[in-house]
Amino acid sequence: NDINSGSAPQRSSPHCLLRICLSWTSQHGVSPLSRELAVKFLMARKFDVLRAIELFHSYRETRLKEGIVRLQPQEEPLRSELLSGKFTVLSVRDPSGASIALYTAKLHHPNKTGNHVVLQALFYLLDRAVESFETQRNGLVFIYDMAGSNYTNFELDLSKKILNLLKGAFPARLKKVLIVGAPVWFRVPYNLLSLLLKEKLRERVQMVKMADLRQHLPRDCLPQHLGGLLPLDAYSWNQQLLAGQNGRVDPVDELVGIPLEDSSIHVPGPESMRPQELLTHLGRLQRSGIHQEYEELRKEAPPGTFHSAYNQERNRYGDVLCLDQTRVRLKPRRNERSDYINASFMDGYKQRNAYIGTQGPLERTYGDFWRMIWEQNVLVIVMTTRTDEGSRRKCGQYWPLEEGGQEVYGHMFTNAKDFWVDDDFSLLFLYIQTCEQRQVSHFQYLSWPDYGVPTSAVTLIDFLGAVKRQQRKMVKALGLQWTGHPLGPPMVVHCSAGIGRTGTFCALDICLSQLQDVGSLNVCQTVRRMRTQRAFSIQTPDQYYFCYNAILEHAQRQGLLPANQ
Repeated sequence: NDINSGSAPQRSSPHCLLRICLSWTSQHGVSPLSRELAVKFLMARKFDVLRAIELFHSYRETRLKEGIVRLQPQEEPLRSELLSGKFTVLSVRDPSGASIALYTAKLHHPNKTGNHVVLQALFYLLDRAVESFETQRNGLVFIYDMAGSNYTNFELDLSKKILNLLKGAFPARLKKVLIVGAPVWFRVPYNLLSLLLKEKLRERVQMVKMADLRQHLPRDCLPQHLGGLLPLDAYSWNQQLLAGQNGRVDPVDELVGIPLEDSSIHVPGPESMRPQELLTHLGRLQRSGIHQEYEELRKEAPPGTFHSAYNQERNRYGDVLCLDQTRVRLKPRRNERSDYINASFMDGYKQRNAYIGTQGPLERTYGDFWRMIWEQNVLVIVMTTRTDEGSRRKCGQYWPLEEGGQEVYGHMFTNAKDFWVDDDFSLLFLYIQTCEQRQVSHFQYLSWPDYGVPTSAVTLIDFLGAVKRQQRKMVKALGLQWTGHPLGPPMVVHCSAGIGRTGTFCALDICLSQLQDVGSLNVCQTVRRMRTQRAFSIQTPDQYYFCYNAILEHAQRQGLLPANQ
């Protein structure tokens, strides 16, 4: 049957329906699903292909909308959230064979865990739960345990997402949702459920008292710890699950149709703000509130280790280290004993490894720096510091000083050809050569004080625009020689330590790219994600505050905000 005809192929065999479903993915440019994944969606809709495809759409779009694209359960903060006991799947089933999933609102502390991480854990654990054929066949019961919770634990927006996602975003039949122990503020007025839930889902949602739960589930199904009365024994299921995931690629990467090598942590996520909402947020918090927002970010420990970073002779600053998980590794070479350089891969907006954030090179690391430039096929270097500021050395002179000059760094010749400069930044075209010659564009921003911020965002945003135009131009010039991401190889961005001005530059690029793409952004979310790759990115509260003001200044220039605001 033609799946666009409006009639489901009710008489076809499951194998025929599977072929139709897989054929549809190829026709619509979606990565082909594995047989197991396709069967999940078909079973969830009783082998009605049209409804299965509709569910697939809902699932895929929800994942993309919430920015839950690449789940890494063994890495923080997701690992801690999975083991928090906040969400689990019980080891028993209801009499019909349905799985019983439990979410305990009392264990949620928004000041410690953002909504995005909660949703990641929810998606991951439910996806794993419905891998069971029995759950696919018999469905899922979801218990929302609100006993002992207060309004802060509950969080209206988070709960709205959880309950609505259950309806159509998972490849499993939702049999019922039981809200247990709802406090008075939730039950009166009763129509709070109407605000939270879509009409079709409300039909399957019931609010029940803990004492009456036996009417809905037999005694041997009831979790004894409901309401947090006893310690939540979630670790058995959750820990066993994680123990079996080492080295496993999440099948969601296949579902959303984004190749693993191109997936980025910076995608539109929860709580994004449009320019007017950003302006209201800034007006409400003022400078002191934004500084406090930064302080909360600063208190979060980096999610990784620094074992390889203690090459002190190669670090400019002893307290600015690279995470092992994201550091750039130099390729092995004869007579080279170390692969270490103080540099980190950083994702851009919807682009993995868009930047390499690094320190200002030391004289003893010039050769390492240019070796990295060569090995990573870098086209553009962005320098956001001067070599000397005040009486302090901030960065070594790692390129030929004079136009037409030539220097040898390690195994490479570097020639400076064309030079252009104005009041705020300079552009130098360099040619590096070993067995072949390549061109590199070297930008230097000249109007950024150390530990401070530019007096106006206009010049910095214009500088950012010039950098991106040059990157596009150079990628285009490569033609068929470049087969990687369409936006090209990583740009190297550095200041002195490689975290303050470097982080601010990258955060602005990510936020403004998202604003251009979808009309909204989230500064806090962007910086939090960025710090998981280049630890300690954005060094001061004023740099963080500057990001907000720079974005609003840009929005006014683009006509996205009234000029008088």
